Amino acid sequence: MTTKAPPTSDTPPLSPKHHEIDELLIDAEADDEQVQQHRPVLKRPWFLLFGLVLVALNLRPALSSMAPLLSEVSTSLGLSAAKAGLLTTLPVLCLGLFAPLAPILARRFGSERVVLGILMTLTCGILLRSSFGQVGLFAGSIMAGASIGIIGVLLPGIVKRDFAKQAGTMTGVYTMALCLGAAVAAGSTVPLSQALGNGAGDSWTIGLGFWIVPALLAAVFWWPQTRQSHGQHQAAYRVRGLFRDRLARQVTLYMGLQSSLAYIVFGWLPSILIGRGLTPTEAGLLLSGSIMVQLISSLTAPWLATRGKDQRLAILVVMLLTLGGLYGCLYAPVNQLWFWAVVLGLGQGGTFSLALTLIVLRSRDSHVAANLSSMAQGVGYTLASLGPFAVGVVHDWTGNWSAVGWIFGVIGVAAILAGMGAGRALYVDVTSEKV
Repeated sequence: MTTKAPPTSDTPPLSPKHHEIDELLIDAEADDEQVQQHRPVLKRPWFLLFGLVLVALNLRPALSSMAPLLSEVSTSLGLSAAKAGLLTTLPVLCLGLFAPLAPILARRFGSERVVLGILMTLTCGILLRSSFGQVGLFAGSIMAGASIGIIGVLLPGIVKRDFAKQAGTMTGVYTMALCLGAAVAAGSTVPLSQALGNGAGDSWTIGLGFWIVPALLAAVFWWPQTRQSHGQHQAAYRVRGLFRDRLARQVTLYMGLQSSLAYIVFGWLPSILIGRGLTPTEAGLLLSGSIMVQLISSLTAPWLATRGKDQRLAILVVMLLTLGGLYGCLYAPVNQLWFWAVVLGLGQGGTFSLALTLIVLRSRDSHVAANLSSMAQGVGYTLASLGPFAVGVVHDWTGNWSAVGWIFGVIGVAAILAGMGAGRALYVDVTSEKV
């Protein structure tokens, strides 16, 4: 069976009312017909929900906990700014490189078992980077990034499959858990290092290693889910033509470029703020506050964007807010930093949620959406990793943070241009066939 979506230039998608925000959760197993037709009956949905929240809470601390301690880690291990940039780049690169493995592993072992196994590799990655010097730091960062990349693809699919009638609400819960985990880690890692460490130069290891605890806790509460059967995998769909489609490439570029700015913030904003005179604790708390503000726009931006004829205006607004917040944090007076952190949070919450929205709105069915999501995350996150690395190189080369503003500008303008293409009310032109 072969079906072909209408050409991107000729056929606009259906009215936004046919694409409610609950469709933001893309199922990694959407190409599996057996899974789609035979959904399990949950005996204890509240227990699954609790486990999902715990797992989602662990998808950002390994990324956001490093930034407030980056200067201390660099001093302790003798890292140059370029190496520190590589340290912030590797996890993001692994998000992209390992994301395409998620559907393959899910079809072979089942999503629940894969999530449990990857939680254990995440735990090992956190242990490695906090306990085995420079080699362990880089190896553990790679392992943690790969783990987050795989779970990040699988978790939305589990939510969409098992909470189909409450998917809109669960989208909000999932987003809130991501933001909360990132915010808590950014704001508490330095205080934890100071409270639990011995005051020596390696107290950062305590702050980074602490995040083993919530990862293990999530694994314990997730383990019962691996004993439930979710059916055999017998039929699948292959989607062809995504990489040749201009609209699909624009969606992917927008995902990657806005993610690049997001991971620059995760990896470097505290260091920039420390360079401007803030203490590590103050810088971590400011990053934490900015992330918490993202909750507002991450929930409202997609809803507002789908009420218009297309998403171009919404993309322009959130990108301008993001750029304004970044330049404010970089150049504005220190006593205004919290204001610009709030502006940044409002912008970046909207850019990420709109990137997810575009994947759905540019796809005619769930099979296309699942494959476009894999492309956007795999290629997009790989592209996103270049941003944090470029910041480290430029800082190492110039010896200050002022020149980093050029990186913000280039990435931001490119994201706006990609978003103007991706925001048009069209479908990607692909062929979907049953195999």
